[in-house]
Amino acid sequence: MYARIEKFLSRAIKRGTLEIVDASGKLHKYGDGAGKPVRVRFTSADAERNVANNPDLKLGEEYVDQGIRIEQGTLYDFLMVLFENVDGVIPPWPVVMRAAWRYLNRRHDQANTLSRSRHNVHSHYDLDGRLYRLFLDADMQYSCAYFEDGVVSLDEAQLAKKRHIAAKLDLKPGQRVLDIGSGWGGLGLYIAEHFDVDVTGVTLSDEQFAVSNQRAEERGLSKRARFLLQDYRKIEGPFDRIVSVGMFEHVGVGHYGEYFASVKRLLTADGTMLLHSIGRSRTPGYTSAWIQKYIFPGGYIPSVSEVVPAIEKSGLFLTDMEILRLHYAKTLRAWHERFMAHRDQVLTFFDERFIRLWDFYLTASEVAFRTGAMDNFQIQLSKKLDALPLTRRYMVDAEEALRRKESSLERSPVRIAGE
Repeated sequence: MYARIEKFLSRAIKRGTLEIVDASGKLHKYGDGAGKPVRVRFTSADAERNVANNPDLKLGEEYVDQGIRIEQGTLYDFLMVLFENVDGVIPPWPVVMRAAWRYLNRRHDQANTLSRSRHNVHSHYDLDGRLYRLFLDADMQYSCAYFEDGVVSLDEAQLAKKRHIAAKLDLKPGQRVLDIGSGWGGLGLYIAEHFDVDVTGVTLSDEQFAVSNQRAEERGLSKRARFLLQDYRKIEGPFDRIVSVGMFEHVGVGHYGEYFASVKRLLTADGTMLLHSIGRSRTPGYTSAWIQKYIFPGGYIPSVSEVVPAIEKSGLFLTDMEILRLHYAKTLRAWHERFMAHRDQVLTFFDERFIRLWDFYLTASEVAFRTGAMDNFQIQLSKKLDALPLTRRYMVDAEEALRRKESSLERSPVRIAGE
């Protein structure tokens, strides 16, 4: 086996059982022998060399291109053994140097100008609407669900997420609400349906724009909820409430000041914002080269330590923060199970390589959340210290009221454009 891999795995893998069959057919064993063994085969010497020199990019690429094959266990098992063992282990110096270079260049990689943001969003969210309908919940929520005690289904957890966020907004009749990164419209329509408010959503995805407005029309909400194909930096206010779920990961670390300055500009004097984002559990870093290239170009998951200084400089007050642990791991597990259950349907418009690509994306993401590398945060902001009640009791009361209202509403099945 390529010496660099052999040396690193010998130092790193201390728990569990990892077996590697190299390109020559020789078997190498690592770990303490505990648990079910995971066996992986390199199908070529090139695959070994590629992973040794640039694992951040090439591990995923070789899995997708079948330079690596899982012979015993699953991809999830393999990645769990790696993630649970390599934390804190210094990799070979070429890998360290490559990581340092990526960190130093991250502002360039995340330079999300108006035109570049549009291109980046289109490359992921406009792949094919049929894909997302196959693995998301009925309301097309493509962000972390909220698994309350006793909640096991994805649809229930996504409904709980919308309820939890709406409760934190402290919505009042007649208010104007802006949803930055409104997706397929689910959260904006939920707010418009349950509160006497006016909702505007903005997205850069052509399909999300079309689907959101059609859904608003079909549900009789188009007079109180509309969705625009527009960058948040170009929208005009003011708004009493702003909400943003799963969009901040596309802003880029060099644009945080611009983002929160826009929020402040768009809010009324006593306005409030709720920001929901994936976050790093530890220190600032850089986007995986594989994720950057194949899944989310221009994307970056921030540490809270990077976000709070930008909030402070903007002049906004941080009024509440909640960390959601493991909720996204459960969400990603549900998405992956649904995606793989519908693989035959996916193959009618994508190929086997795409299946492996998204298998790796969803599995690696779940493992990152399960092993503590990532979490989610919800940050509440306001322009005035007294804009909100002084205790969190209002959030609890609002959630209970929404539960009662949900049970009393006769909900019709969600229909997506073209169905």
